[in-house]
Amino acid sequence: MNAFARTDRSLLGQWWWTVDRFLLIGIGLLILFGIIMVLASSPPIARNLKLDQMHFVIKHFTVLVPTALGLFGVSLLAPRGVLRLAVGVLALFAVLTLATLWLAPEIKGAHRWLFIGGQQLQPSEFMKPALAVVTAWLLASRPGLGGLPAALLLVGPTVALLLLQPDLGMATVVVAFFSIQLFVAGLGWLPIIILGGAGVAGLWGAYQLLPHVRDRVDGFLDPTAEVYQVERALSAVQSGGLFGRGPGEGVVKFRLPEAHSDFVFATVAEEFGIIICLVLVAVFCALVLRALWRTQLNPNRFVQLAATGLVAQFGLQALINMAVNLNLVPTKGMTLPFISYGGSSLLAVALTMGMLLALTRRGARLEPVP
Repeated sequence: MNAFARTDRSLLGQWWWTVDRFLLIGIGLLILFGIIMVLASSPPIARNLKLDQMHFVIKHFTVLVPTALGLFGVSLLAPRGVLRLAVGVLALFAVLTLATLWLAPEIKGAHRWLFIGGQQLQPSEFMKPALAVVTAWLLASRPGLGGLPAALLLVGPTVALLLLQPDLGMATVVVAFFSIQLFVAGLGWLPIIILGGAGVAGLWGAYQLLPHVRDRVDGFLDPTAEVYQVERALSAVQSGGLFGRGPGEGVVKFRLPEAHSDFVFATVAEEFGIIICLVLVAVFCALVLRALWRTQLNPNRFVQLAATGLVAQFGLQALINMAVNLNLVPTKGMTLPFISYGGSSLLAVALTMGMLLALTRRGARLEPVP
């Protein structure tokens, strides 16, 4: 029996009858499986770091509460509210991301994390979803591609800022989802090909100028090179077989310091097997396809562009994480949405999917300001 009647005009009543429940269920399944994986993978890593074995579990649950509340709260917003939230988030976290260039300590060759109140924060994670919404508004504000110059004035400095940290992976994701938005906005194939060529040139420049990028690419391309993390991840995938070694029976979490975050997909493969990995891939694919289907049903140009950008970055993040675990692309520190142990990434993914849920609600449209 439904908790709300169809005639219920309250905020919760309208949300219940307009939100996409398929997306809600898919997100819920990912969150639940993420809890299982944090419980299974993080205690050995905490012991190796001489922490209480439940350290990461407790921190994950602590972040999970604001994650769930934030996701739900953002999904209640109308498109105008989503836009206002995105503008505020982008302004705040752009300043914090800029501050990382001077205030953030160097970790793994990059300056990406600030320590505020004893908590580690990666501000650039929150810029991604906010940027997708704001660029969508700029592109939709004028017919055709009239809003492109204004959008480029926003995206260009953002990518430059990410490269200064340096964070090539996130810069690539930003360029990718913005290119997808441009294609949806009406950009022709020739400019898309030119943009692709410019992207390849940019990656080549990063390979030449950034030593850590060169090391990762060389390790990926050289079949004789031994890349410890990738070798352990592939070994875990192979040892898991079709049905896995069983929950808690994996060994990769004792050997990989990031088996609960960047390499959690390898932990899933080892303990639960390839079958469950394929189910997990199917859930991610279903969420992306469902969101795109809901998006194309909406005639509002802002909603189409914003939702496309959000779902593109969600899908790309999942794809890159799984590809790294399977040694299909060079190593990149990127979490698996809702599955990896979370901090900034978990909260940022919740913001992304909360905005997506709000924009894919039935009848969502950006009304003109009176």
